[in-house]
Amino acid sequence: MSKLTNSNIEVTKVSTSRINDVDFENLSFGQIFSDHMLLCTYKNGVWNTPKIVPYQPLTLDPSTKIFHYGQAIFEGLKAYKDANNDVFLFRPEDNSKRLNISAKRMAIPELPEGYFIEGLKALLHVDKDWIPTQEGSSLYIRPFIFASGQGFHASPSDEYTFIIATAPSGPYFSGNVTVLIEEHYSRSANGGVGYAKAAGNYAGQFYPTQLAVEKGYNQVIWTDDNTHEYIEEAGAMNIFIRINDTLITSPTSDRILDGITRKSIIAIAKDEGIQVEVRKISVTEVVEAAKNGSLKEMFGAGTAAVISPISGFGFKNKDYELPDLENSYASKLKKRITDIQTNKAEDTFGWRVKV
Repeated sequence: MSKLTNSNIEVTKVSTSRINDVDFENLSFGQIFSDHMLLCTYKNGVWNTPKIVPYQPLTLDPSTKIFHYGQAIFEGLKAYKDANNDVFLFRPEDNSKRLNISAKRMAIPELPEGYFIEGLKALLHVDKDWIPTQEGSSLYIRPFIFASGQGFHASPSDEYTFIIATAPSGPYFSGNVTVLIEEHYSRSANGGVGYAKAAGNYAGQFYPTQLAVEKGYNQVIWTDDNTHEYIEEAGAMNIFIRINDTLITSPTSDRILDGITRKSIIAIAKDEGIQVEVRKISVTEVVEAAKNGSLKEMFGAGTAAVISPISGFGFKNKDYELPDLENSYASKLKKRITDIQTNKAEDTFGWRVKV
């Protein structure tokens, strides 16, 4: 099919919605799922027309290749409602492009142009009532592709499944977090898949993060794989560090995800007149800044949490607290980006997409 439109998509609706069973005033993150999902399969060398079906379990053969060789990628974005009940997405084209960047790296066939965006819009039209309006809440959207072909041979699958599932969600994090700077484990390496949103990247993070949690921290600050001298990411998020009045973030690379929230924060910060430096930043520089008082803020940035302030970090068995600033960059930038996302402010960047 040359072009996907709403009229091309077959829709099978649930007989009875579960929406009345949901307490929208007390939503956790990613635990309650909407009535429907988008489903699209790749067979015989082509992606077939997506369809919308009731949210349901999948039945897979034990030899399905995702279980054995880990060909799985995903994205994360959100849908928002404004005061007029209009629905908006935030930079969905970037998510679509990045999904195909990840697909190429993982030897997964790229999705045809438009399947992601038009399929998502069709799904949101069906499940519009599931988009929460409570402050800090949104409809979290999880598009993903996995190898659904069968066989034990170590080779790329010949069949794949693309799904978009959604979950009305409250805030990802509540309050500030403490982090441990990692000195041994690595999230990714040069030439690897760190820049892709591959499922295995996150699986590999769980054990070191568990060790940090056992020591009393919430998350890990990842350092470079070779020397562990340079700050790279914060848990599953990009990281920003404010020294005096300069906001610093690491450049993207084979190891670091090109975060959409990251790119948005850089653009907004520059628009606010904040000095931004995209450069390597060493652990030594951060520790020295903490000691001499020039380290003002650290925060993670990602779709789920948007911005998550860091209240302190640990390194070499010593803890460092960050100041509690009344007018922090984190709070200013988070308000600016969320106001754009929820149509409370003018979008001078052209990021907001009305559904």
